Amino acid sequence: MPLSESWVNSAERIGSDLHLELDGTGSRRAALGRALRAAIQDGRLAPGVRLPPYRSLAVDLGIARNTVADTYAELVAEGWLTARQGSGTRVAERAAPAKTARVPRRPRAVPATPAHNLSQGQPDASSFPRNAWSASTRRALAAAPNDAFGPGDPQGRIELRTALVDYLARVRGVRAVPERIVICAGFADALRLLFGGGVLRGTLAVEAYGLAFHRSLLAADGVRTVALGLDDHGTRTEDLAGRRGVRSVLLTPAHQFPIGGPLTPARRNIAVDWARERGGVVIEDDYDGEFRYDREPVGAVQALDPEHVLYVGSASKSISPALRLGWMVLPERLVDPVLAVKGQRERWTGVVDQLTFADLIVSGAYDRHIRHMRQRYRERRNRLVEALAGQAPHIEVAGIAAGLHAVLRLPYGTEAATLRAAAWRGVSLDGLAGFRHPDTPADLEGLVVGYATPSDHAYAAALAALCEILPPIP
Repeated sequence: MPLSESWVNSAERIGSDLHLELDGTGSRRAALGRALRAAIQDGRLAPGVRLPPYRSLAVDLGIARNTVADTYAELVAEGWLTARQGSGTRVAERAAPAKTARVPRRPRAVPATPAHNLSQGQPDASSFPRNAWSASTRRALAAAPNDAFGPGDPQGRIELRTALVDYLARVRGVRAVPERIVICAGFADALRLLFGGGVLRGTLAVEAYGLAFHRSLLAADGVRTVALGLDDHGTRTEDLAGRRGVRSVLLTPAHQFPIGGPLTPARRNIAVDWARERGGVVIEDDYDGEFRYDREPVGAVQALDPEHVLYVGSASKSISPALRLGWMVLPERLVDPVLAVKGQRERWTGVVDQLTFADLIVSGAYDRHIRHMRQRYRERRNRLVEALAGQAPHIEVAGIAAGLHAVLRLPYGTEAATLRAAAWRGVSLDGLAGFRHPDTPADLEGLVVGYATPSDHAYAAALAALCEILPPIP
């Protein structure tokens, strides 16, 4: 038989899978009939479900075709099944399963959806560059070598690492080569690799205000954190000298999170000099580094000393946190230890997303997306400032020169009550207390307002609701 004809005949036998267990009593036809009736009665085969072609089921069960065909015909005659030309054989609609006792399911916990979402740290989900991402995916898949879909490299695809070298140098002033870059699933994943895997040890210095999630993650890995103070010039890196046992420090120098403002050049140099003298490392979280509005771009601290500054970036704010796509630019001595921890395939980022993002960068589509979103977020920030100036001029707005959020300074003693009012009004946002390190005095109160989160059509209502819950003039 010619190969093509054999293939066609084989293809005709392929159908949907159906799990049946035939008992060993009586004929194969009787056993098949009992198994099908039982599957329909207990609900495993629901009304309307299409059964496999009799030739396919015969091959799967290792019985004669005529046996399956005769059984189907018998069950059609009994009303268990229906058979129509072009529609195949299906479970009859009236063949309802017998009522049996069911284990009650626990109701699923559905999170309450706020009427107005002003949570920080999230880009506008409706702004995902669907067309550009689809085009890059098509190009990336067409150009990808076959080995891209094999076991892979824990360091990440070379296409993306190469693209990031040029992009980070051009946009952030980062000094890197592909061999120093390790692709990860975002900043939290980078922390897990560095501290959970024991690459970095000892006490970690952190900023007085930051994400509690990161501190919890570090605490779960047995990492002790100590806080560095903040003032109008950013994090007090000069306090590092008095911190015993500290070998690394975590900073957000481009735009301090969440208070706002860049780290001054003098304090950047202090942190780098401390790392050199201590033999330690500065971990640079380049949070919001690409979204600046009213000031010149602030370059990465990593450029001052690539051997003592570990740079971490991600696509979570620029595109979407759903991508789980980030990168570390490592000192040379840390590359092999990080890769040893990352060696399990389950911790790798998807190859298709890596290849797509690389094409997005190389094609220029990523730059265009960033410029477009920078303009949109600047307009939203301006609308927030204008609304507050008109309806709550007594509220100070800070941290608005860059990033995706603003901090509204509140009179002392009003933060908790304002958050309760926000919850009652259906406004989702955060208070500064949730970001304060446990060792930091409660000398600041305020709201962290994410103006990037709402969609365009929902933003005006969110601003109106925000202004309604703010405390009056004291």
